[in-house]
Amino acid sequence: MANENGTWIMRGLAWDDPYRIRTWQELVNWVNEIGFLPLFANDIKGFSAEEHVSPNYWWTGDKEQDPWEWREIIAASHEVAYGKFFGGKAGFISKAWLPYFANYRRNGYDFDSRYEDGLATYREKVIMDYYIGHDDNGDMVFKQDEILSTELKKMAGFGKGGLKNYPGIITGLQMQLYLVITGFQRRKNKKGAEYGMSVSVMFPPETIWGYDLVTSAYSEEPTESWQRIVDHVKKMYPKCSDETVIGLIGKKQSE
Repeated sequence: MANENGTWIMRGLAWDDPYRIRTWQELVNWVNEIGFLPLFANDIKGFSAEEHVSPNYWWTGDKEQDPWEWREIIAASHEVAYGKFFGGKAGFISKAWLPYFANYRRNGYDFDSRYEDGLATYREKVIMDYYIGHDDNGDMVFKQDEILSTELKKMAGFGKGGLKNYPGIITGLQMQLYLVITGFQRRKNKKGAEYGMSVSVMFPPETIWGYDLVTSAYSEEPTESWQRIVDHVKKMYPKCSDETVIGLIGKKQSE
């Protein structure tokens, strides 16, 4: 997606191009094949969903052809993870690669341990408290209640006269893989009628795919997971610079 003279231009493939991705399931299959993928075009040419779909149907509401609708279907399918994972922008991660992203981005910390060590903020904690609790034995448990992101903002005390920068905190928690977007719903008025645009629903990835899968790379150093991810991008796109890859994936936790 590029802004040319104030107009947003979507990149993509011609309608009759045999390599064009034609359905949301084809997009999921590709994510599973290559491991992870940003939604929109970026500084690594070809490394996005945008560049492999038709540019003609974005934001049309056509669930068969609109990639913006596909992202909602994919998030709800739970076949891959969806969220703001790449430089604070949206993308997909396969279940095979999710543990490496979680290990690297979390620096090997579950959220409660991260907060206890003073590495998470109070604003992050008040949000995560709606998703993570502890049982009578003190063991971490993941709550199952669905919360619209607009409702979460109010419940956690963000907004006028309260805590600041809700969008930034939510994006940061997704970048750290403590939250992923698991679906979209429209809000309802007092009569129960739906209105407005769809709003995201989030959960910790452990709630969807289980603690054992998400944390299965904790056995290796976070820097090893980071290197694994960077090497994978470089293997797919050998001409891209280290600086470009790091701009998209992020720096090592120690840097």
